[in-house]
Amino acid sequence: MRKAYLDHIAATPLRPEVLEAMLPFFRGSYGNPQSLHSAGQEALQAVDEARVMVAGLIGAASEEIIFTAAGSESNSLALKGMALANQARGKRIVVSAIEHASVLNSAKALEKLGFTTALLPVDRFGRIDPGDVRKALTKDTVLVSIMTANSEVGTIEPIAEIARICRENGVLVHTDAVAAAGTVPVDVKTLGVDALSLAADQFYGPKGAAALFVRKGVRVLPLIDGGVQEGGRRGGTENVPAIVGMGKAAEIAAAELGQRAEAAKTLRDLLIRELLSRADHVVLTGHPELRLPHHASFCVEFIEGEGMLLHLDLKGVACSSGSACTSKSLKASHVLLAMGLDHALAQGSLVFSLLETTAREDIDHVLEVFPPIIDKLRRMSPLYTKYLEEKEP
Repeated sequence: MRKAYLDHIAATPLRPEVLEAMLPFFRGSYGNPQSLHSAGQEALQAVDEARVMVAGLIGAASEEIIFTAAGSESNSLALKGMALANQARGKRIVVSAIEHASVLNSAKALEKLGFTTALLPVDRFGRIDPGDVRKALTKDTVLVSIMTANSEVGTIEPIAEIARICRENGVLVHTDAVAAAGTVPVDVKTLGVDALSLAADQFYGPKGAAALFVRKGVRVLPLIDGGVQEGGRRGGTENVPAIVGMGKAAEIAAAELGQRAEAAKTLRDLLIRELLSRADHVVLTGHPELRLPHHASFCVEFIEGEGMLLHLDLKGVACSSGSACTSKSLKASHVLLAMGLDHALAQGSLVFSLLETTAREDIDHVLEVFPPIIDKLRRMSPLYTKYLEEKEP
């Protein structure tokens, strides 16, 4: 049976070059970067070089990069660290209704400390209107956090315009670029943001390695106290192998970004076009054009996503339903609900995420096995039975 792994928005494979770069720091080069002896200085040099590579991927200066253990940690550090460090400027935060849980839950945690949160709506494509951001800004707004691209529906947001509005009003702006960085061009100067989150496992790097860009001069309080690491902004011994791997993955991504996107987009468009033509009552979610090049997401009417996932897995196809952090939940996606989909339709979500190396045969395999699965599950669906009954004259 053919195996088609199409869940790369959850994690990409480790590139051989990345693993090769990491291996020495699991073996002989195991010094602590904070140690003054030569073994420690060798590790410190490797961390510094990785910092330069990660900064290069997003157009930042190396001293503006803070290494973390996950995109969620980067988001939490951005919201909590920036809000608390700058609360003298105000205690109001603005986020969108489709943000990752690490952003939404960080905002909720800040509310317990006296902050207030404004939740912005999105349109039916999951797009945020910059005008809504402008309307939400008040004299006590200290921080706006809007994601660069959504991992569930692939929609890319107008971050540069949003950041310009924030700058005009003296408000700090953070963007969660975990789903975008390493996949599409992301430049902090072009975007004009004060902070940006990214994670290595989205661009062939190791899990457990991520970073937060914080623009020079912007204050941020640490979440993890205890040491001088990361300029005093994140205590704890550095995970040198993971950081080295992230640096190497960032270097490769910067060199291959254009060709990766174009190759993935061709396969993505094929999957979208053919699936919509071969199966009825299937809805494309997210913006049809302003979306990640490797991302195809759908809602299938009358069926739950979990059932489709299990049947596809039996046919060798790996994909997801919602984000990796929520796909095991039986609740409807907050992203899809915010886009105006009803609960029943939102329960039938599927996300296929490709790589530039995904084979055409993988797409053909999905197109072969998926429509029969839809038909099979619909025959067992009381919602579909009710639909047919109501349709009869």
